[in-house]
Amino acid sequence: MTLELDGKRAIVTGGGTGIGYAIALELARNGVSVAITSRRQDVLEAAAERISADSGSKVLAVTADTGDDASVQSLVERVVAEFGGIDILVNNAAEQPAQHGSSYLDADDDWFQRQINVKVIGYLRTIRAVAPHLIENKWGRIVNIGGTASRRTASVIGSVRNASVTALTKNIADELGPHGINVTVVNPGPTRTERYIELEKRGDVTPSNILGRVIEPEEVAWVVAFLASPRSVAITGDGIFAGGGVPDSIYY
Repeated sequence: MTLELDGKRAIVTGGGTGIGYAIALELARNGVSVAITSRRQDVLEAAAERISADSGSKVLAVTADTGDDASVQSLVERVVAEFGGIDILVNNAAEQPAQHGSSYLDADDDWFQRQINVKVIGYLRTIRAVAPHLIENKWGRIVNIGGTASRRTASVIGSVRNASVTALTKNIADELGPHGINVTVVNPGPTRTERYIELEKRGDVTPSNILGRVIEPEEVAWVVAFLASPRSVAITGDGIFAGGGVPDSIYY
């Protein structure tokens, strides 16, 4: 089964490292022209070169901050000018850690507001900027990256921001569905990103999923690539968990 992605055009926010990089690489390997964004130009340019060399697809590195509306508008204008349009948006930009400390007392007001601004309102900003182009296409895919903290008490900020992404996803899906646009949320668990490796070296993480091993970034990317493709037409408004399975709990 091919994903029928060849010739599509995508934006992946937070695409310079970790899960975002893996998603951009997988899309590019499937023939998608990909724009990757973050606030670090040097990281972006190096990532774009690697992805392009691996896939042969066109890769554009654009410095952008999803916490700033003017920056998001500029990003979308640049991508449309370079690619001629947009078909796919993957919202992945977020700052880590979600919260410095696990107690509700550690939910600092300023940091909380920054996290919501970047990951929740930031996702909405990018959707608002991209959606008119998808509506014009009469087709599109929006994949929001959340996290398994949407269903567990990891930290106040971590749980709230991921639960908010789930609610955002469903609202946007209901509104954009009649235009041929599917909107989903993918919730990774602990994934072997650069940050995870650093925590692993300090002994601060242990696999807590059904598989008993940490998930690799490309394993999340495979899920996202399917959801970004025409093959995912029957799935919209829902969340897909890609963390290796949550033990014990049953969800309806």
